[in-house]
Amino acid sequence: MATTYTGKRLLDISGALLGLFFLVPLLPFIIIAIKLDTDGRVIVRLPRISNGKVIHVYKFRSMVKDAHTMKAELIKFNERHDGPFFKIKSDPRVTRVGRILRKTRIDEFPQLINVLTGELALVGPRPHEPSEVLNYPKGYRHLIYAKSGVTGLSQVSGASSLPFLKELELDGFYLNNPSLVLDLKIILKTIEIIFTDPTAV
Repeated sequence: MATTYTGKRLLDISGALLGLFFLVPLLPFIIIAIKLDTDGRVIVRLPRISNGKVIHVYKFRSMVKDAHTMKAELIKFNERHDGPFFKIKSDPRVTRVGRILRKTRIDEFPQLINVLTGELALVGPRPHEPSEVLNYPKGYRHLIYAKSGVTGLSQVSGASSLPFLKELELDGFYLNNPSLVLDLKIILKTIEIIFTDPTAV
Protein backbone atom coordinates (compact mmCIF):
# COMPACT_ATOMS: atom_id res chain seq x y z
CA MET A 1 0.00 0.00 0.00
CA ALA A 2 2.91 2.35 0.81
CA THR A 3 4.39 1.66 -2.63
CA THR A 4 1.06 2.46 -4.26
CA TYR A 5 0.82 5.71 -2.27
CA THR A 6 4.36 6.74 -3.25
CA GLY A 7 3.74 5.93 -6.88
CA LYS A 8 0.44 7.82 -6.85
CA ARG A 9 2.08 10.89 -5.33
CA LEU A 10 4.85 10.81 -7.93
CA LEU A 11 2.20 10.54 -10.64
CA ASP A 12 0.35 13.51 -9.10
CA ILE A 13 3.44 15.72 -9.00
CA SER A 14 4.74 14.83 -12.47
CA GLY A 15 1.26 15.10 -14.03
CA ALA A 16 0.54 18.44 -12.37
CA LEU A 17 3.88 19.91 -13.43
CA LEU A 18 3.34 18.72 -17.00
CA GLY A 19 -0.16 20.18 -17.09
CA LEU A 20 0.99 23.54 -15.72
CA PHE A 21 3.84 23.56 -18.27
CA PHE A 22 1.31 23.39 -21.10
CA LEU A 23 -0.87 26.02 -19.40
CA VAL A 24 1.83 28.71 -19.09
CA PRO A 25 1.82 29.80 -22.77
CA LEU A 26 -1.96 30.26 -22.61
CA LEU A 27 -1.97 32.29 -19.40
CA PRO A 28 -1.70 35.82 -20.91
CA PHE A 29 -4.60 35.14 -23.29
CA ILE A 30 -6.78 33.59 -20.57
CA ILE A 31 -6.13 36.47 -18.16
CA ILE A 32 -6.87 39.15 -20.76
CA ALA A 33 -10.04 37.37 -21.96
CA ILE A 34 -11.44 37.02 -18.43
CA LYS A 35 -10.63 40.61 -17.45
CA LEU A 36 -12.08 42.09 -20.65
CA ASP A 37 -15.26 40.03 -20.39
CA THR A 38 -16.47 40.86 -16.85
CA ASP A 39 -15.30 42.37 -13.58
CA GLY A 40 -13.79 40.12 -10.94
CA ARG A 41 -10.77 38.03 -10.15
CA VAL A 42 -9.09 35.87 -12.76
CA ILE A 43 -8.72 32.94 -10.36
CA VAL A 44 -11.28 32.09 -7.68
CA ARG A 45 -11.02 29.83 -4.63
CA LEU A 46 -14.01 27.55 -4.14
CA PRO A 47 -14.71 25.52 -0.96
CA ARG A 48 -14.66 21.76 -1.47
CA ILE A 49 -14.23 18.71 0.72
CA SER A 50 -11.09 16.57 0.51
CA ASN A 51 -9.44 14.39 3.14
CA GLY A 52 -12.35 15.09 5.48
CA LYS A 53 -11.83 18.84 5.60
CA VAL A 54 -12.69 21.98 3.70
CA ILE A 55 -10.09 23.05 1.16
CA HIS A 56 -10.24 25.82 -1.42
CA VAL A 57 -9.71 24.68 -4.98
CA TYR A 58 -8.39 27.08 -7.58
CA LYS A 59 -10.25 27.69 -10.83
CA PHE A 60 -10.25 30.28 -13.56
CA ARG A 61 -13.35 32.37 -12.97
CA SER A 62 -16.12 31.29 -15.34
CA MET A 63 -19.01 33.09 -13.63
CA VAL A 64 -19.97 36.69 -12.97
CA LYS A 65 -18.69 38.36 -9.83
CA ASP A 66 -20.49 37.23 -6.63
CA ALA A 67 -22.31 34.47 -8.54
CA HIS A 68 -22.90 32.53 -5.31
CA THR A 69 -25.28 35.23 -4.09
CA MET A 70 -27.60 34.52 -7.05
CA LYS A 71 -28.04 30.82 -6.29
CA ALA A 72 -31.02 31.29 -3.97
CA GLU A 73 -33.09 33.02 -6.65
CA LEU A 74 -32.12 30.47 -9.30
CA ILE A 75 -32.73 27.34 -7.23
CA LYS A 76 -36.26 26.98 -8.69
CA PHE A 77 -34.66 26.30 -12.08
CA ASN A 78 -32.45 23.49 -10.78
CA GLU A 79 -32.49 20.54 -13.19
CA ARG A 80 -31.11 18.05 -10.66
CA HIS A 81 -33.78 16.42 -8.49
CA ASP A 82 -31.98 13.22 -7.45
CA GLY A 83 -29.61 14.67 -4.88
CA PRO A 84 -28.06 17.83 -3.43
CA PHE A 85 -26.50 19.09 -6.65
CA PHE A 86 -27.39 22.30 -8.46
CA LYS A 87 -27.32 22.47 -12.25
CA ILE A 88 -28.91 24.69 -14.87
CA LYS A 89 -28.12 23.90 -18.50
CA SER A 90 -27.92 27.58 -19.51
CA ASP A 91 -26.80 29.04 -16.21
CA PRO A 92 -27.12 32.85 -16.54
CA ARG A 93 -24.22 33.32 -14.11
CA VAL A 94 -21.71 31.81 -16.54
CA THR A 95 -19.88 34.43 -18.60
CA ARG A 96 -19.21 34.27 -22.35
CA VAL A 97 -15.54 33.51 -21.78
CA GLY A 98 -16.54 31.18 -18.96
CA ARG A 99 -18.55 29.01 -21.34
CA ILE A 100 -15.45 28.54 -23.49
CA LEU A 101 -13.25 27.82 -20.47
CA ARG A 102 -15.72 25.23 -19.21
CA LYS A 103 -16.22 23.60 -22.60
CA THR A 104 -12.46 23.15 -23.02
CA ARG A 105 -11.98 22.36 -19.29
CA ILE A 106 -9.33 25.08 -19.10
CA ASP A 107 -11.10 26.50 -16.03
CA GLU A 108 -10.02 23.35 -14.13
CA PHE A 109 -6.28 23.68 -14.78
CA PRO A 110 -5.47 25.84 -11.72
CA GLN A 111 -6.53 22.86 -9.59
CA LEU A 112 -3.15 21.39 -10.51
CA ILE A 113 -1.76 23.78 -7.89
CA ASN A 114 -3.95 21.99 -5.33
CA VAL A 115 -2.42 18.74 -6.53
CA LEU A 116 1.11 20.03 -5.98
CA THR A 117 0.23 21.13 -2.44
CA GLY A 118 -1.24 17.68 -1.72
CA GLU A 119 -4.81 18.91 -1.17
CA LEU A 120 -6.07 17.07 -4.25
CA ALA A 121 -4.92 14.09 -6.27
CA LEU A 122 -4.95 13.92 -10.06
CA VAL A 123 -7.43 11.03 -9.74
CA GLY A 124 -9.90 10.54 -6.92
CA PRO A 125 -13.53 10.97 -5.84
CA ARG A 126 -15.22 14.09 -7.15
CA PRO A 127 -14.70 17.07 -4.81
CA HIS A 128 -18.05 18.41 -3.63
CA GLU A 129 -19.19 21.47 -1.72
CA PRO A 130 -19.50 21.22 2.08
CA SER A 131 -23.30 21.56 1.87
CA GLU A 132 -23.49 18.72 -0.67
CA VAL A 133 -21.57 16.10 1.30
CA LEU A 134 -24.02 16.50 4.18
CA ASN A 135 -26.50 14.63 1.99
CA TYR A 136 -24.29 11.56 1.41
CA PRO A 137 -26.13 8.35 2.40
CA LYS A 138 -24.63 6.49 5.37
CA GLY A 139 -22.97 3.87 3.17
CA TYR A 140 -20.98 6.49 1.28
CA ARG A 141 -19.90 8.91 3.99
CA HIS A 142 -16.41 7.41 3.95
CA LEU A 143 -15.88 9.17 0.61
CA ILE A 144 -15.66 12.45 2.51
CA TYR A 145 -12.40 11.32 4.16
CA ALA A 146 -10.64 10.38 0.92
CA LYS A 147 -8.43 12.72 -1.07
CA SER A 148 -10.56 14.11 -3.88
CA GLY A 149 -9.31 14.26 -7.45
CA VAL A 150 -9.19 16.70 -10.34
CA THR A 151 -10.64 13.84 -12.38
CA GLY A 152 -11.93 10.43 -11.44
CA LEU A 153 -13.94 7.36 -12.35
CA SER A 154 -17.26 9.14 -11.95
CA GLN A 155 -16.07 12.15 -13.96
CA VAL A 156 -15.12 10.02 -16.99
CA SER A 157 -18.30 7.94 -16.69
CA GLY A 158 -20.79 10.74 -17.18
CA ALA A 159 -19.87 13.44 -14.65
CA SER A 160 -22.80 15.66 -13.67
CA SER A 161 -25.19 13.71 -15.90
CA LEU A 162 -24.87 10.69 -13.61
CA PRO A 163 -27.55 10.00 -10.99
CA PHE A 164 -26.38 11.05 -7.54
CA LEU A 165 -26.09 7.53 -6.12
CA LYS A 166 -24.36 6.20 -9.26
CA GLU A 167 -21.66 8.84 -8.92
CA LEU A 168 -21.07 7.86 -5.29
CA GLU A 169 -21.06 4.17 -6.27
CA LEU A 170 -18.32 4.73 -8.85
CA ASP A 171 -16.21 6.79 -6.45
CA GLY A 172 -16.65 4.06 -3.85
CA PHE A 173 -15.51 1.42 -6.35
CA TYR A 174 -12.43 3.48 -7.15
CA LEU A 175 -11.43 3.74 -3.48
CA ASN A 176 -11.93 0.02 -2.94
CA ASN A 177 -9.74 -0.85 -5.94
CA PRO A 178 -6.60 1.36 -5.74
CA SER A 179 -4.40 0.92 -8.77
CA LEU A 180 -1.89 3.09 -10.61
CA VAL A 181 -2.95 1.35 -13.81
CA LEU A 182 -6.54 2.46 -13.19
CA ASP A 183 -5.32 6.00 -12.47
CA LEU A 184 -3.45 6.10 -15.78
CA LYS A 185 -6.52 4.78 -17.65
CA ILE A 186 -8.70 7.48 -16.07
CA ILE A 187 -6.17 10.21 -16.91
CA LEU A 188 -5.94 9.04 -20.54
CA LYS A 189 -9.73 8.80 -20.75
CA THR A 190 -10.01 12.34 -19.39
CA ILE A 191 -7.62 13.65 -22.05
CA GLU A 192 -9.55 11.77 -24.75
CA ILE A 193 -12.86 13.25 -23.60
CA ILE A 194 -11.44 16.77 -23.45
CA PHE A 195 -10.42 16.57 -27.11
CA THR A 196 -13.47 14.68 -28.38
CA ASP A 197 -16.38 15.56 -26.07
CA PRO A 198 -15.35 18.14 -23.45
CA THR A 199 -18.90 18.52 -22.10
CA ALA A 200 -18.80 14.92 -20.88
CA VAL A 201 -16.21 15.47 -18.10
